[in-house]
Amino acid sequence: MSDNTIADILAIAAHRDDVEQTCGGTLLKMKALGWRTAILDLTQGEAGTRGSAGERAAEAAAAAEILGVSWRQALDIPDGRVENTYENRLKIVSVLREVRPRVVILPYWTGRHPDHYTTAILGYEACFLSGLAKLDTGTPPHRPFKILYASLYADVRPSFVVDITPYIVQRHQALMAYQSQYQNQQAGSGLFVPEEEIRERTFAEARHYGLLGGVRYAEPFVQKEVGVVEDLMHIPVQSM
Repeated sequence: MSDNTIADILAIAAHRDDVEQTCGGTLLKMKALGWRTAILDLTQGEAGTRGSAGERAAEAAAAAEILGVSWRQALDIPDGRVENTYENRLKIVSVLREVRPRVVILPYWTGRHPDHYTTAILGYEACFLSGLAKLDTGTPPHRPFKILYASLYADVRPSFVVDITPYIVQRHQALMAYQSQYQNQQAGSGLFVPEEEIRERTFAEARHYGLLGGVRYAEPFVQKEVGVVEDLMHIPVQSM
């Protein structure tokens, strides 16, 4: 671990509250294990059906405190127009070279919202660019060791799940910090889950992935690489 590393794990998402929905419990667990965590939101949230950019900034700060992250910022990429451009890649490169994470968590590369799946590609390509020594941004090059994809809302079999059982309540609290998004209100009432159902749904999803991994609550991830097992006697999760 480098002395100038700001965070060991950086979660990158399109919108404020995306991280809380997909990997907030994992960030809580990594913090408890002693790792420094950070969040980069690519947009300000100005195009959302509910809430203003200012409201979501305050809510993101409150959620970050609950999650215990050591660093959180939002870029100025237009909400609803996250595009894989060289300019946007360079914006993320600047963050990667400042924060210098070993692990980057991205959204899964398919989904309903274009901002989400574009962030997966944009983030991956920025991680590659960030390692180019001849790309001069005024800070030393840095390329993360591992890129993971938070796949909670993707209809795919995860590569692995993270047991978040002790942190499931805090995870929910971090999500509900976004009152402008999840409190019952007329705006977006046909699109958003009613407030009284959010806990049931999010806990049920975490329970589903927990069952896959033999624990109570879990969050799913996909990695593109093949994993290595050193000892067959210590592979987790019972087969039958």
